[in-house]
Amino acid sequence: MTHDLWFWPFNAVVLILLLLDLFVFHRGERRVSVRSAALSTVGWMSLSLGFAAAVWFFKGHHIGMEFLAGYLIEYSLSVDNLFIFVMIFSYFKVDERHQHRVLFWGVLGAIIMRAVMIAVGVRLVTRFEWLLYVFGAFLVVTGFRMAFKSEHDVNLEKNLILRLCRRFFRISEDYHGTHLVVRRNGVLMLTPLMVVLLIIETMDLVFAVDSIPAVFAVTREPFIVYSSNICAILGLRSMYFLLAHVVDKFVYLKYGLAGVLSFIGVKMLIGHYYHVPIALSLGVVAFLLGSSIVASLLFGKNPKQTGGALTL
Repeated sequence: MTHDLWFWPFNAVVLILLLLDLFVFHRGERRVSVRSAALSTVGWMSLSLGFAAAVWFFKGHHIGMEFLAGYLIEYSLSVDNLFIFVMIFSYFKVDERHQHRVLFWGVLGAIIMRAVMIAVGVRLVTRFEWLLYVFGAFLVVTGFRMAFKSEHDVNLEKNLILRLCRRFFRISEDYHGTHLVVRRNGVLMLTPLMVVLLIIETMDLVFAVDSIPAVFAVTREPFIVYSSNICAILGLRSMYFLLAHVVDKFVYLKYGLAGVLSFIGVKMLIGHYYHVPIALSLGVVAFLLGSSIVASLLFGKNPKQTGGALTL
């Protein structure tokens, strides 16, 4: 992946955009408005589509279509993270002014983790092609499990990271702005915000186990797998602030996501016998997501949200 001439320029641009986002557009502690989130979402999507156009022009239409398919798959599967983000921030009562900073560092960590996972995945798939069948079966099973599970909630009180933090570190009782660690009476302590960040990072790692293998169904190009992942992650933060207060209305979205996972899994399983065209894959994924969103808006009910407080 690092041998691709686009790899380092792409990462440099991503880093510059992240720094601008943190120190220019979201400087200081303030709540992200819906208008700002909408503009950011449109901006990140436009940049991703612009990059897709560049890939299409310089690397050919087939690679461009692979990027678009990978981007759509990653972006759609990443939407499932929004439910978890809402639950975590509500459970830990994270101030809305500090949520953007947590997600910024979360994205930075996710980029590093996914780069490592993709590099390892590419090596494994290249050396052991039969792993694609394992990935395919895994995605089909995951899709069925997603369709029939009753809720997105997880028991944070039993979260392994939370228990490890409580056991091996001292955690301050109160938040200290956007600080992740503080020193009190000469003792270095984690703030609740650091605990939230660590839990979000581990949740992203869990989701990546589903989403990264899915992209291998549409492309084997390491850089395309990587760049489609990163572009999707970059747009996820603004999408969160845009949909955080209405995300529970998309009650049928999980069925669309389950359908996407199952379709991609089947595509990987039959890939040796029948090649599903990229255009068809794009169409199926778009249809499954679009129909689940429309069904949610037309027929879904708005469930009552419940929240709890956590004592660290």
